[in-house]
Amino acid sequence: MGKTDETRQRRQAGEALRRWAAQGRSSGVVRVLERHGFGTVATGQLLAGTADGERAGSVFEGTMDTVALPLLDSAVTMPGTAKGHVTEPDALAAGLACSGGAQLLGHPLPLPAAATLGTSLAEGEPCALASTADGSAVLVAGGTGLTQVVGTLGAPEVDQMVLSRMRQLARIGATATEQGEVAGTSVLVDVWVPVTTMLIVGGGAIGTALSAQCELLGWAVRTETELEPAVAGAKEFTAVDVLALLDHGPAFDAVLVELLRSGRGFCGALGSRHTQEVRRRRLRAAGITEEELARLHGPMGLDLGASTPAETAVSLVAEVIAVRRGRSGGPLAAAAGRIGG
Repeated sequence: MGKTDETRQRRQAGEALRRWAAQGRSSGVVRVLERHGFGTVATGQLLAGTADGERAGSVFEGTMDTVALPLLDSAVTMPGTAKGHVTEPDALAAGLACSGGAQLLGHPLPLPAAATLGTSLAEGEPCALASTADGSAVLVAGGTGLTQVVGTLGAPEVDQMVLSRMRQLARIGATATEQGEVAGTSVLVDVWVPVTTMLIVGGGAIGTALSAQCELLGWAVRTETELEPAVAGAKEFTAVDVLALLDHGPAFDAVLVELLRSGRGFCGALGSRHTQEVRRRRLRAAGITEEELARLHGPMGLDLGASTPAETAVSLVAEVIAVRRGRSGGPLAAAAGRIGG
């Protein structure tokens, strides 16, 4: 399943949770507590439902429904776990990379938690759901900076540590699932963030290659060649969005000014080193401070020696990923740390 489909399912689950909460209907959810196999599979999977059998979302593309659906039915009123396995043929037929197994956790979602989580998912806002590993306690955080908090995991110190981790994961800009011990409490955390949109300002072969690269990453793309819609796009930025300014025209400095002052997203601009210096002088003259200017990635990209539009596109998105993960972008063989995000 592509990122667009994942986002659609997530929003549909959110809309359902919000509607059920508004109607005063109890709901439960099924989440992935542990898994093995499956290859690369989406994190933050969520299946939600009500006592009368209404459902939204899925886990593992429905391949574990024989286990997940009975668990969901009971999860509306009481927590529980169940194990399941997916064969290779069933996995491949559903679009999964390979066979695998998982332990699923089902638990009730109190009305206030369902309303907060549902609204954030439906509106495409950052949100997070944490529960004890047995599903007996739930904490939800939503909104900008995950500041809308509902519920508790049973102890203030656990809540604060989990909230801190949730917010850290959200700042990374990628949906994530983690399970571990927090102050002696076993906790499952799911964090969902909006899909990245890359605003490409300018056209040409690099713009085309960059659009294709974004599609591979599951990012949305908005391409603008006129100033007014480009500035409008910048005004809509979230923390996970990316600007790639391809046009060197001074008029498009207005897009940079908007983003540098807002502090939102990744602000990148192409051009030679001379072009970058001239652009920086113009931005300073426009009132951009040195602190704000430090957010500008220009020239944008990692030093890969790119010489074609396609290679340049790889370089550009590689820097975005490296910055998000706090990595240098150097060769793995020269590093001793953890491989992967």
